[in-house]
Amino acid sequence: MTLGDDETSGGYGGTGHTRTRLPDRPGDVYGGARRGGRSSSRSLVTVVGVVVLLIAAIAFANRGGDDSASTDNTGSQPEAASTAASGDRPVEAKTGGIPTGYAHDEQGAQSAAANYSVALGSADMFNGARRHEIVNTVYAPNVAAARQADLDSAYSSESFLTNIGLNKDGTAPNGETFVSRVIPVGTKVTSSSASDATVEVWYTSLFGLSGEGSTNPVSESWYTTTYQLKWVDSDWKVTDFQQKDGPVPVGRDQKASTADDMTKAVEEYGGFTYAR
Repeated sequence: MTLGDDETSGGYGGTGHTRTRLPDRPGDVYGGARRGGRSSSRSLVTVVGVVVLLIAAIAFANRGGDDSASTDNTGSQPEAASTAASGDRPVEAKTGGIPTGYAHDEQGAQSAAANYSVALGSADMFNGARRHEIVNTVYAPNVAAARQADLDSAYSSESFLTNIGLNKDGTAPNGETFVSRVIPVGTKVTSSSASDATVEVWYTSLFGLSGEGSTNPVSESWYTTTYQLKWVDSDWKVTDFQQKDGPVPVGRDQKASTADDMTKAVEEYGGFTYAR
């Protein structure tokens, strides 16, 4: 989420736009919903509005990147080696709960980009103290201060928080659980040198509020974020990123889980340390 930008993907991930409505009928907003690839219901419009709002906030915090590039699904199929695990240990340590200490090679850069995207797209980015810790960990020192100021402005916006259903302090309303997760699917190095690397991370993002009274149910989105990394103080650090939509797979017509099941899943299933 850079997400978010740091990636709020969502990050992320940095970082990375509003509309709320009451449900049309009482009851569990998850229980009776079915999500098809061509649904035109108002609830889907609401979810899209919330996701777009988040992207806008991330983009605000990371001005200067070009998000207009369209997804190109053409090209030759990858070789087996491009998707196989390297077998190398991804990291040797953690800083503030974030994996750090990556290998000084392309595989290390890919592992760094994947794990940083998870941190930048996490719900922790909506907590001021935790956000500062994430930014100072994943960003290069010469850009961290500027990114932190932009992100503080974006994530502390009262209108932004209200429109995604959060309280003014970035917490979820009573009885609801805020979900913001980035799940990397794959990574690719597009350029590299001894001091710099450009890595693309393709990921799916879960975002929304899980709870009986939620008007912004947890939804799924797909993005590709391109990270610019620099080798600084014996580790890979983010200097910039650009985000674009997709590639997006065809959705299956699966019945959405209940709010209770979604909340339990978020609380019970932890994340991974991603390695190339």
